[in-house]
Amino acid sequence: MQFRIKPNRITKSLFLFILACVFLLGSCNNGHQTQPSPPPPEVVTVTVKEQPVVLTTELTGRTSPYQVAEVRPQVSGIIQKRLFSEGADIKAGTVLYQIDPAPLQAALDSARAALSRSEANLSAIRLKADRVRELVADKAVSQQDYDDAMAALKQTEADVQYWKAAVETSRINLKYASITAPISGRIGKSNVTVGALVAAYQPIPLATVQQLDPIYVDVSQSTAELLRLKRRTEGGHLDQNGTDQKKVKLILDDGTSYPLEGTLQFRDVTVDPSTGTVTLRAVFSNPEGVLLPGMFVRAVVQEGVNNKAILVPQQAVSRDPKGNPFTLIVDAEGKVQQRQITIDRAIGDQWLITSGLAAGERVIIEGIQKVRPGAPAKAVSSGEGETNRPAAEHEALPAAHTN
Repeated sequence: MQFRIKPNRITKSLFLFILACVFLLGSCNNGHQTQPSPPPPEVVTVTVKEQPVVLTTELTGRTSPYQVAEVRPQVSGIIQKRLFSEGADIKAGTVLYQIDPAPLQAALDSARAALSRSEANLSAIRLKADRVRELVADKAVSQQDYDDAMAALKQTEADVQYWKAAVETSRINLKYASITAPISGRIGKSNVTVGALVAAYQPIPLATVQQLDPIYVDVSQSTAELLRLKRRTEGGHLDQNGTDQKKVKLILDDGTSYPLEGTLQFRDVTVDPSTGTVTLRAVFSNPEGVLLPGMFVRAVVQEGVNNKAILVPQQAVSRDPKGNPFTLIVDAEGKVQQRQITIDRAIGDQWLITSGLAAGERVIIEGIQKVRPGAPAKAVSSGEGETNRPAAEHEALPAAHTN
């Protein structure tokens, strides 16, 4: 026998089943509370503070000798000897060349003989003048004879002075036959050889001596940079009265640092019209001869001390699509704020900020990607962030910098 269920009974059963399910779901919802909102993201921050910072600028330039002397003959003659080694260090007064002294010695002997002759004539003419003076008083000779005698005496005295000067000139010329070094330093190559004929004060030097210890470093600085420094100094942002203000460090062409510090001597007052720069000259000790004239170097010159400098780690600074720098801070209410900043320069791994930040503000250095302006954030100081960071993460991430 087959049983047949009526449709109205099926509809009632389905309705009761649905009603029971709705009742059970309502009971489940009433048994659970609403879940709390997630906590604000944690970010690592550093507190901005003002601190004194020595500002430096790197300028390019070249070395130049402290003194340069071009050796030239002061008398004409034949080179007999060259008495130095090219490239050697010499002292002032060292004999470098010897010119044949024979003609000069002969000229000296001739001048001495002429002086002796004039002195001998002077004695006889002086005695004659004395006798004429006595006779003219007695009217024994004419006044003309007396005048002639006195004129002859003066002429002979002048001849004696002339030949004395000639003797001295010949003696000096003979001394100049030995050509000596005018300064101490390193001598370069010789432009003449033994047997060469040289002329007094010729345009081509026989050799060149350069003093290399100490040595000059001449660097160029733009006038725009000079004006900027002047404005900052007058505005009180830069102190140029420090004891180390004139110290200069040197970086050689291969990138190594020169071990000795130099001293800034002066800043030129004339601007080069072709480059728009002025020359700064520093002097460096060069006992080992490392620095040679004409070397390309970079000088690190101190601009002054900024006593209220604000530094932030470079990782804390981002740029907008236009390239303008900005940083994120956590304000007193625990919310993230965006600050447009002005960067002066990089100092190590930090940026020097000239505007946009104030002392005491907390700058986000880690976790920037987890927050946005206006949203809340939990600020953790850089020291706490390093301590609370997991071991694996601590090794993977660079250490935060604390100002």
